[in-house]
Amino acid sequence: MTIPRRSWRGAGAFAAAAIVGLAGGVISAGPAAAHTPKWDVTCSEVTLNLTAYSDRATNEVTVSVVGGEDLLAKTEFGREFRTETPIQLPKHDKELTVRLVVKAGDDERYSFKEEKTAEVCEDDSPSPTPTEATPSETPSTEPSASETPEPSATPSETATETAPAPAEPSSSAPDLAETGSSSATPIIGGAALAVLLAGGGILWSVRKRRTAQH
Repeated sequence: MTIPRRSWRGAGAFAAAAIVGLAGGVISAGPAAAHTPKWDVTCSEVTLNLTAYSDRATNEVTVSVVGGEDLLAKTEFGREFRTETPIQLPKHDKELTVRLVVKAGDDERYSFKEEKTAEVCEDDSPSPTPTEATPSETPSTEPSASETPEPSATPSETATETAPAPAEPSSSAPDLAETGSSSATPIIGGAALAVLLAGGGILWSVRKRRTAQH
């Protein structure tokens, strides 16, 4: 049996079209399965794992805090990019929005942009300010009756020893005038009495003589 040439040509064209279509599907499916950006955000750090990018183009990645600073400045990479050491987030007392931007060098449709929220770490939360207690009463500076010291019955020996001795009068000082009775008063009285008696005796003798002469 002889097959016409036209039939062979038609079958060959169909097979070629099928092969081209299958190859195109594989080619188109290849990039769709590539360009895999994976990243994680915790309360304190960011980790990146970008794989299956084109190593024939220059790709770029940037990580930043929305409304804040760049955590990872624009960095170029090839087929893949991984953070060997996690990117540290700044300490914060409220939630942060972290943005990842990946620019594919082979085709803009494979570029990637996403934002995630970094929660507040427990250690970063501000501790409450302690309230100072106000004293209810003003302390009294006066001692109570029970605390009043009792007087000592025995005089202090120190006071006795340190008391100054009365000053003795100096022997060279002149005698002060006597204002009262003295020990010489009886002697003076006796002498006056003797003078009176002697005078009386003399007067009696004189009178006796005159009488005798007459």
